[in-house]
Amino acid sequence: MNEPYPSRRHTDKPPEKRSLLERLTDFISHEPESRDELLEVLQDAHERNLLDADSLSMIEGVFQVSDLCARDIMVPRAQMDAINIAETPAEFIPFVLEKAHSRYPVYEGNRDNVIGVLLAKDLLRYYAEEEFDVRGMLRPAVFIPESKRLNVLLHDFRVNRNHIAIVVDEYGGVAGLITIEDVLEQIVGDIEDEYDFDEEAGNIIATPDGKYRVRALTGIEQFNEAFGADFSDEEVDTIGGLVTHRFGRVPHRGEKVRIDDFVFEIQRGDARQIHVLLVRRVPNLAQQQHHHAGDDEDELRD
Repeated sequence: MNEPYPSRRHTDKPPEKRSLLERLTDFISHEPESRDELLEVLQDAHERNLLDADSLSMIEGVFQVSDLCARDIMVPRAQMDAINIAETPAEFIPFVLEKAHSRYPVYEGNRDNVIGVLLAKDLLRYYAEEEFDVRGMLRPAVFIPESKRLNVLLHDFRVNRNHIAIVVDEYGGVAGLITIEDVLEQIVGDIEDEYDFDEEAGNIIATPDGKYRVRALTGIEQFNEAFGADFSDEEVDTIGGLVTHRFGRVPHRGEKVRIDDFVFEIQRGDARQIHVLLVRRVPNLAQQQHHHAGDDEDELRD
């Protein structure tokens, strides 16, 4: 008599039981096998409004931090605001007030010989004590190599409760400095403080030395109106976009570029975008060429 349903052979293995979550996961999508695939999943989640833009930007920043090292975001040696131990407090305090940092490297002899870090708040004792010893106020300086990864550096900053490190090159010379704020800004974006722009100040602020601090997000139309320039906004909308386009990449702090009658210096930024530019007007090329031509004619006449 034939059986209505064939019986399962004893050699067949029963199917593996899988959880509902596992089956749903396979049904929806496969597991990302690389960081790029994971970022694509997160970007897709953002497009479907499952993840807000700030959260996505922070996650991307975390990935970036693991790829960057100290040399990528450090303040170059030439741009360091440092104090010479040979100067008296009366001599360097105006400099401290102008720069408005909370910590300053202090060097002796030359900038390769950093002997410590001075906290601006410790200068209050200068006004309260009859005898003030700057050398005695110094905190130990932390030195790190240019190749130190930012994720490792951030961990060291947190564990050691340190906020600033001096970056040295392979020969032991000072290459620049880096702060915990510099590292965190790679994750959360620009961290504004009381010395940054406010809403009432606008996007363009004149400085005492005849230059201008300009938000990178300032529209080209607004910049043109303020400076009498005629930059085109066909390819980019902001002045920061114009400068980045001219570099062909995201420039680092301290880098400069001349565009027409203006020199743009990167004052603040991160690995993703420029935040603040220092702008100064220079004579146009035609005037300079005319001036040099006149000099040449004078030399020929002589």
